[in-house]
Amino acid sequence: MSVSITEFIHTCLSFDKVTEAPHFEKKSFRVKNKIFATLDVTNQKATIKLNEIQQSVFCSNPIYLSPVPNKWGKQGWTIIHLENIPKEMCWDALQTAYQIVSQ
Repeated sequence: MSVSITEFIHTCLSFDKVTEAPHFEKKSFRVKNKIFATLDVTNQKATIKLNEIQQSVFCSNPIYLSPVPNKWGKQGWTIIHLENIPKEMCWDALQTAYQIVSQ
């Protein structure tokens, strides 16, 4: 029921025109030079960019996803708990974040 670091990276890079780049101590995944996801390998957590409505839907069970607990969370940045989240839910959330940022 968890998502591995390798699976997460592979999925991010499978989207059209995505690049990987460092972002402080994390990996970032970008489209059109804008970040849609970051990955904290050490803590097995990822962060994605959602809009307010999508964030409220995806965060209905905080064991899987939760808003970042600061002003970034109010802007839609959402933590994915890779050790807990079902794969399909993770892929849906990633695809949603990618679509938001790629428009």
